[in-house]
Amino acid sequence: MELIKHCFALDLKDNADLIAEYKIYHAAVWPAIIQSIKESGIQDLEIYCVGNRLFMIMTTNASFSFAEKAAADAANTVVQEWEELMWKYQQALPIAKPGEKWMLMEKIFQL
Repeated sequence: MELIKHCFALDLKDNADLIAEYKIYHAAVWPAIIQSIKESGIQDLEIYCVGNRLFMIMTTNASFSFAEKAAADAANTVVQEWEELMWKYQQALPIAKPGEKWMLMEKIFQL
């Protein structure tokens, strides 16, 4: 099965206490969130942090759809609760449009 890698960036609020809390939440992500990720066709998901910058690598199967994932998330009250909670810690990148959170990065090199 073909796997596709997508990379995203997002910032956290530049506050050491908030960043520490965000990391604690991600050490024990709610089971319903894990389930929603897996059910959407996401095979693997990693988030890295440097300072207050986040980098996410999402590996999906070929049938994954961003539109279908967004619709499923919008209909899932637990996902909405999680997203609202995470927004306490997150902030959009300076180049983001209103309402835009995780921004898809352009791949510019591969060895």
